[in-house]
Amino acid sequence: MENNKQMRTWLDDLNLDHPLVIAGPCSAETEEQVLKIAHELKNTDVNYYRAGIWKPRTRPGNFEGVGALGLKWLQKVKAETGLKTATEVANRNHVELALEHDIDLLWIGARSTVSPFIVQEIADALEGTDKIVLVKNPVNPDLALWLGAIERLSSANIKNLGVIHRGFSTYEKSKYRNNPEWQIAIELQTRFPDLPLINDPSHITGKRDMIFDVSQTALDLNFDGLMIETHFDPDNAWSDAAQQVTPKALVGIMEDLKIRKESDPEAQYNTDLNNLRAQIDVVDNQIIDLLGKRMKAADGIGALKKQKNVAVLQSKRWNEILGKMVLDGDEKGLSEEFILRLFKAIHQESINHQEAVING
Repeated sequence: MENNKQMRTWLDDLNLDHPLVIAGPCSAETEEQVLKIAHELKNTDVNYYRAGIWKPRTRPGNFEGVGALGLKWLQKVKAETGLKTATEVANRNHVELALEHDIDLLWIGARSTVSPFIVQEIADALEGTDKIVLVKNPVNPDLALWLGAIERLSSANIKNLGVIHRGFSTYEKSKYRNNPEWQIAIELQTRFPDLPLINDPSHITGKRDMIFDVSQTALDLNFDGLMIETHFDPDNAWSDAAQQVTPKALVGIMEDLKIRKESDPEAQYNTDLNNLRAQIDVVDNQIIDLLGKRMKAADGIGALKKQKNVAVLQSKRWNEILGKMVLDGDEKGLSEEFILRLFKAIHQESINHQEAVING
């Protein structure tokens, strides 16, 4: 699959003067709930009304959706409010029922994206459709798996495609429900700049009070839109209560978000930008040079340990380095999360160098 301008056609045809907005409850609970939320959203920036009909839960026993009955409620939403509708599909049966009820936008969830078998089944069921099909990133941070799902749909002659960045699961504790791993979404955007890219701050944060900040970051990174879970009574929602906002709060978020220009033609801006980028290029080269020198020192340590038959990993020394770097980083305005990721990567490369020396 290659990037082409036609990937943006379905989005451009909406002629929006704001980011694309997909909003609605995590789960369709009752007909009254679905319609009440829809009517509160119909005169806002919302372009597609979302509601989970089938809810794959991590463990059995939790609410797993109302099933096909909810599709009829979405049909009423469209008839009464004019809002286009959206829901998640996870197998051929879901696809067939969603198409039968004229759902406008379908998305493949993170748990489905991890399985090429499931994605292929969905692609086969959707072959040639003119519906919009979005692919959430897989649960694990695997860009190839994400791209593979998009390619399977493209190969099924599905033209109206896009992706949803909802963050990635991690074993380590984080302030996020799912770590954004922005660099993965940026890499996808770099490879396919015309593939619409939607951010899902609800699932990234897991907390409604963080949704604005993540949404703003996404827009600053030139994302095309947002998917935000919205409920008239979030605290009593049947699923994912903590990450849903009220329709009024959603309107406030959209009003407060700053929409950045992609660029600016003013000459002084471009001169200043190029100067700053030149400074970054110089520093980046210095970073690579310093890392190369650090690994040469690691090679020397590996040779010394080999000579004395000493184990590569020295946990006490490593913990001392990490603690010091976190404190030093804080003084330089660098977040603890960034320092931990950076030095864990440097440490792993250092171990690899030492092992290569010892085993070589």
